[in-house]
Amino acid sequence: MKPGRVWLFDLDNTLHDATPHIFPHINRSMREYIERHLGVDKHEATRIRQDYWVRYGATLLGLIRHHGTNPDHFLRETHQFPDLQRMVVFERPVIHALRRLPGRKIIFSNAPRHYAEAILDITGLGACFDAVYSVENVRYQPKPMLAGFRTLLRAERLDPRRCIMVEDSLANLVAAKRLGMKTVWVSTSYRRSPCVDQKITSVLELPERCGRL
Repeated sequence: MKPGRVWLFDLDNTLHDATPHIFPHINRSMREYIERHLGVDKHEATRIRQDYWVRYGATLLGLIRHHGTNPDHFLRETHQFPDLQRMVVFERPVIHALRRLPGRKIIFSNAPRHYAEAILDITGLGACFDAVYSVENVRYQPKPMLAGFRTLLRAERLDPRRCIMVEDSLANLVAAKRLGMKTVWVSTSYRRSPCVDQKITSVLELPERCGRL
């Protein structure tokens, strides 16, 4: 492990499992938001949500570009949870694994700040990180947009060649690699990619694998 490394961590499905409860709730909230604000039915709202996610990497970007949606209003309305604490699926040994990693650690999430901070508080992960960058902090230019990465790098005065991006999204790792970062893909997929330096199934594996980066 080289000295002076900085770890950039995604949040959802990287540090905790958002798939069982949180993502279905967010997807439903986004669909309902689109129904209300664009005046379309459920099926068209679902199509729009999925189309913008595929085309732009985030539904929000498509809504801003094509419909002038206010990003703060969208994020506030679509990230409300009746009982977030009961929805979080988290392995507490992840905290110990992170503490074993040398170097600074930063959260870089496409989620809104209020949600990211709530997850970090519920899981106890907050103390593991030196900074948190939500989509607001990168001027609503979420991953995989290079502009968002560059905003973070400038703000923290980081050399991308000293950074390691840990992500579950391959598209986001492609962007990180273009900037010169080392990349770790958190995935159970058998797929291989030249943009991935290390592939793990869980962040719990990082302390044993970081020496290879």
